[in-house]
Amino acid sequence: MIITQTPFRMSFFGGGTDFPGFYKEHGGAVISTTFDKYCYVNVRHLPRFFDYSTELSYSRIERVTDVEAIEHPAIREAMKYLDMQEIRLTYEADLPARSGLGTSSSFAVGMLNAFYALKGKYADKRKLADDAIYLERVLCAEVGGWQDQIAAAFGGFNRIDFSADGYEVRPVLLSPERKRRLNGRLMMFFTGFTRFSAEIQQLNNSRNGADKLARLQEMLALVDEAEAILTDEQADLNEFGRLLDHTWKLKRGTGAAVSTECIDALYARGIAAGALGGKLLGAGGGGFLVFYVEPEHQAAVRQAMQELLYIPFRFENGGTRVIYYAPEEEPAL
Repeated sequence: MIITQTPFRMSFFGGGTDFPGFYKEHGGAVISTTFDKYCYVNVRHLPRFFDYSTELSYSRIERVTDVEAIEHPAIREAMKYLDMQEIRLTYEADLPARSGLGTSSSFAVGMLNAFYALKGKYADKRKLADDAIYLERVLCAEVGGWQDQIAAAFGGFNRIDFSADGYEVRPVLLSPERKRRLNGRLMMFFTGFTRFSAEIQQLNNSRNGADKLARLQEMLALVDEAEAILTDEQADLNEFGRLLDHTWKLKRGTGAAVSTECIDALYARGIAAGALGGKLLGAGGGGFLVFYVEPEHQAAVRQAMQELLYIPFRFENGGTRVIYYAPEEEPAL
């Protein structure tokens, strides 16, 4: 039996510039962090006592005798890719899927990590990120960028740069105290709306043209500004919050499905209560709102968001990892 633990991520700056169609021509970069909410993938070989050869438990249960009959596309394609046979897979998570936290990519990374471990093979973080990108973007043909898989595999508070040559992951060099202060000023709320990221991306991709390109280029430039604020001990950390507000306003204009009237109203209410900035996490359309709020205004923001679920969190650095390893022999033929 193998159990993997893989973190979810929140992206602050540069989202949208991690699409190959953009970064191969203009370059791309994001600043994101993983945090202490996880998905867990439990995989073991299935004993041959049943009239099915594979059992999957996620939001539903599938029992099949043929891998091709699996309805979950990522599980089906991953099992074919790594030639996995006769397994029982169980998925659990601390937070809901389709909520803007890279949940599907965290699952993909954690599943691949578990599959490699069950086969007795080592896969490093880059291998897991690369395989998860290939799984979701090529084998499953899902529309999206590359940042989620990389964040889930590597973990930590990072700047990820994209170019025609690939990607590079660099930790953002904050002092422990400054990182603690930043963490303490971020507040996350669940809007209750969930959506499929790939569907949102397809809707947003319908808005093309010079305006969208200009917005993405400005969002890319903000990555440098944000990193400078974070790493300069003399800089006012509140500028990070104000920059979040700026990047969210740019992001809203990149696609018709990024925001809704309800989300706009919630965001405006948070700003009126004292938040300096914030954004909807992920591709848009729903999920989690994050605000940057100074300590003296946090009670007011909590009150303003009282109908939403507040989710406290802490940054994490580990990325995906195997937390239980008890390999088994494959069933004899």
